[in-house]
Amino acid sequence: MFEQQDVMAIVPVEPEGWSVVEFPLGAERRGGRTTFAVYAANATRVLLEFYRRPTGEDAFHEVVMAKNPQGVWQAALGNVPPAAIYGFRVWGPNWDFDEGWQRGGSAAGFKEDVDTAGNRYNPNKVLFDPYARELTHDRPVAALAEVGLTPSIYATGEVLEREQPRREIDTGRWATKGYVLDANEPVRLQRPLSPPENAVIYEAHLRGLTRHASAAKLKDLLRGYPGFEAVESVPEHEQGTYAGAARMASYLKALGVSVIEFMPLHEFEDDENPLDRPGGNFWGYMTTGFFAPNRRYACDKSPGGPTREFRAMLEAFHAQGIEVYLDVVYNHSGEGGHWEGRRDSVGFSSLGGFDVQAYYEVDERQCLVDGATGTGNQLDFSGEVPRRLVLDSLQYWIDQGVDGFRFDLAPVLGRMPDLAKDERRFFSDHPLLVAIRDLGKAHGVEMVAEAWDLWGYEVGNFPAEWGEWNGRYRDAVRAFFKGDGKLGTFMDMVNGDYAHFNDSGGPQHTINFICAHDGFTMADLVSYNDKLNSSLSWPFGPAEGGTDSNRSWDSGGNGALRRQRFRNFWTALMFSRGVPMFVYGDEFARTQNGNNNPYAIDSVATWNNYEMLATNAPHRVSTGGPSGYHDNFGSCAGPAMHNGLFWFVAQLIRLRRSSRALKQRQYGDLSLHTGHDVTYAFTPHPEAHGRAVQLQIDASAVGEQDFLLFFNMDADQRWFGFPAGRWQRVIDTAAWAEPEGNLWERGQGAVLEGVGYSVAAWSSAVFVQCQD
Repeated sequence: MFEQQDVMAIVPVEPEGWSVVEFPLGAERRGGRTTFAVYAANATRVLLEFYRRPTGEDAFHEVVMAKNPQGVWQAALGNVPPAAIYGFRVWGPNWDFDEGWQRGGSAAGFKEDVDTAGNRYNPNKVLFDPYARELTHDRPVAALAEVGLTPSIYATGEVLEREQPRREIDTGRWATKGYVLDANEPVRLQRPLSPPENAVIYEAHLRGLTRHASAAKLKDLLRGYPGFEAVESVPEHEQGTYAGAARMASYLKALGVSVIEFMPLHEFEDDENPLDRPGGNFWGYMTTGFFAPNRRYACDKSPGGPTREFRAMLEAFHAQGIEVYLDVVYNHSGEGGHWEGRRDSVGFSSLGGFDVQAYYEVDERQCLVDGATGTGNQLDFSGEVPRRLVLDSLQYWIDQGVDGFRFDLAPVLGRMPDLAKDERRFFSDHPLLVAIRDLGKAHGVEMVAEAWDLWGYEVGNFPAEWGEWNGRYRDAVRAFFKGDGKLGTFMDMVNGDYAHFNDSGGPQHTINFICAHDGFTMADLVSYNDKLNSSLSWPFGPAEGGTDSNRSWDSGGNGALRRQRFRNFWTALMFSRGVPMFVYGDEFARTQNGNNNPYAIDSVATWNNYEMLATNAPHRVSTGGPSGYHDNFGSCAGPAMHNGLFWFVAQLIRLRRSSRALKQRQYGDLSLHTGHDVTYAFTPHPEAHGRAVQLQIDASAVGEQDFLLFFNMDADQRWFGFPAGRWQRVIDTAAWAEPEGNLWERGQGAVLEGVGYSVAAWSSAVFVQCQD
């Protein structure tokens, strides 16, 4: 990586007393000086080490850091070369510094693995900087296995490993480390800054978006679809990377998407994800580096390459007017919990090794709490240090050009001790939640909560101006379209869940979705009664976990009905108040063969197969893997080289985006008519026993024609009467209309007046009022 003489030239550059100056946390190389700063208030000694290579060698230069009054250990050095590799060793009250300690495995100075205050310092375990801008590699690196070692070397405690207590095993040659990067120049990206009510959100896994071989033929596969002429194909060497995702900007713009929300891109351990069996961490909800882009997702894996490529991807999306949101995981870290359930053993590689008391929630035995996250640990935001970590991380990504964030298990960020009840309650005015909201407002960045954790369901309870994934909407629409939902709840959700979001700044803060990454795809939602996770074979499974409460129905095994119900869900999603979100591949009926929890499956099951675009039988195309898709949808009526479901979705999204009435910042009220109200008026069908309803969207206040929607989730066809006037049909989801595409552009659909319309069983129809 660099020569010894380069590093041996590293020298302190600050005069005596410099340690009272507070440096930015992390490592920053600017000009001839590089500063290093890590928080470790309870530590007694911090050693900064430099390495030639990420693995296989001991450190060959070290610097003892100085502690400032704020509990931050610092060093300011000159002659630090570009892409220097660095890590830390830390001593504390439970492990004294002893001159006899040496690298390679030593017990010198050891007192106990964990003391009564909860300290778990261990100088044999090299730590990486929590603020590192890039990380070298994952802990379970291939080089470890090549020498006959396993990740158990990272554990502490008394358990023997090769006749040596794990606490004494030195990890320096194998541990994850940080790269020193030059300070970034200010980002000059032109943010789209689109109003949130205009958003159509596309949730995507970055690797899954372009990893399938079909991405190399995307342009050809889309021939014949008007508006998709500018779409790019993805070269093979870019598939599954930031560079590959950047090429998808033209596709998403043509589809009508205004926001792409990426599942976690922060560094997490997935370098060794198997490609021939389940295992590893495909989804990425175990963050190790809160400032570092995932190196595996980069074409250019050299130091600084992932950061440059990430920024270039942002620029590509912004150039197409598309915003980029990141799914961020601050509620816990990838350090995990207690090894083998032992109190004395953990596997800290960063946060906990610097200051477990500051970062993590612990119980009275000083054991990590694993209550609200189910991941082995959870961060404790009662204190200032983890709050600062979150806000500094967000600010860093905002400075890179990110437009919004979705917070995994967000209630954890708002939990504080309630001493009266001896529990940790959610507080909507928690200082961190308020600070995140204010940060977003200051920069025009959207903050969106996954508003539940294992301790509670807090949808609608976040501070005003937060957006929230609305699981109530998902459940109500799924249930109603299955025929067993409560009509009143369905109407409330389609109307933007007024009861929970009227004081949040408007309906644009309810993020409506029917399917997301953690559950069935929309094609599977209408094709299976139950998840098939454990019974599937590779490449679709087997898989563990996943909810049993899917509110799904296999549509009686009828392919035509499945396609019909697929269109029903899409219609409701695009005409509901609030912001619609859908998961990657749902636009063309991607299937996971009934797996609703493929978090550990990196295969054709979780990659977008764009071959489905150029056929009327999307589930009959080759997977490109060892087995096929279940043929759940059969053949759509229409041209053989045309996916009618995809074209229906594309036109439906465009219809929504072209209508002001469907993108409102406030709720309408029939009794007020303030001049700005778009009113959603519902009329239950008198004979359908709560399974059919009419919705009229009064758009006159914004100078548009009304929409009229009929939803019939009864087993019999139902007749709906028209209000006065002339009405033009724009959508009918029923199977009879498949040869016509199920959607007609304005001016082309049938015009009806003064009578009514027969809506087929399990279908929906949409009309627009004709101008006089």
